Amino acid sequence: MALAAYLLGSLSFAVIVSRVMGLNDPRTYGSKNPGATNVLRSGSKKAAVVTLLLDGAKGWLPVALVTWFGPAHGLGEGSVALAALGAFLGHLYPVFFRFVGGKGVATAAGVLLGLHWALGLAVLLTWVLVAVVSRYSSLSALIASVAAPLYYMMGDGELWITNPPVLFAVCAMSLLLIYRHAENIGRLARGQESKLGQKKK
Repeated sequence: MALAAYLLGSLSFAVIVSRVMGLNDPRTYGSKNPGATNVLRSGSKKAAVVTLLLDGAKGWLPVALVTWFGPAHGLGEGSVALAALGAFLGHLYPVFFRFVGGKGVATAAGVLLGLHWALGLAVLLTWVLVAVVSRYSSLSALIASVAAPLYYMMGDGELWITNPPVLFAVCAMSLLLIYRHAENIGRLARGQESKLGQKKK
């Protein structure tokens, strides 16, 4: 189950969608990150939206399937956590693309939506709010990453029961997201980070 989630996560839709739509490989321009934000720099909003949705879906699907059908087969919250981490690590280190993947923002959002719609929605709204105010996709991702485990713990007893394996998975994803944005943090500090809608040289 975890392996299946990893293999699904390893489908780098930024590269796949770009190829299908006749665009340049996103690993060759801009930030060289195979993600929706960099695909947007190609000038194709349609490709960026499709990439965003598919990257989110591959995070949501395995978590949702284990959540829905796992209990009938003896799979508990630990299995949900493994599915979440499998899909997320697949996106970061895809076996089909020489283990060079994206930063995982959309896939993490999909995973959180799979865990609970309210958790995913809260994190997405945080991302949108910061993006509207700052126009920095990376800053939005960083703040949303920090907020995700906090939201999960805050919802305990109200919307869900906080489970240690799932909390570990959410925290691990947050730390990996921050790690993958190390270069962005440096550029933000220097005032050199590209804003949303701005083509990066």
